[in-house]
Amino acid sequence: MAKLLLNLRNVPDDEADDVRRFLDSSRIAYYETRPNLWGIPGCIWIRDDGDVAEAKRLMAEYQRERQARARAELAEAERNGTAQTFADVLRTQPVQVALTVIAIALLLGLTAIPVILLWK
Repeated sequence: MAKLLLNLRNVPDDEADDVRRFLDSSRIAYYETRPNLWGIPGCIWIRDDGDVAEAKRLMAEYQRERQARARAELAEAERNGTAQTFADVLRTQPVQVALTVIAIALLLGLTAIPVILLWK
């Protein structure tokens, strides 16, 4: 029976390609389901139960390497002064920032209503 290795929701294309590549190079049989109209995401499934442990080991190794690479890139960007800051986001996407702040204020207000009603 097939076992789920990776849910592809919010997974960048380069990461999914890397996973496919290391599965192919390790000769681990897998198949992929595509996302559908009902919101079910695509997934990568391991066909043979005997390959699941090796696929999970390879996946854990890949994720450790990817995490180390991403942290190194972020540290380099911070040293160079090219890392994205809140000011950069505010400058490039002011409407999104304003809508997010409004949504936070509304949610805080809604959660405060029961407390305010209890004090009266």
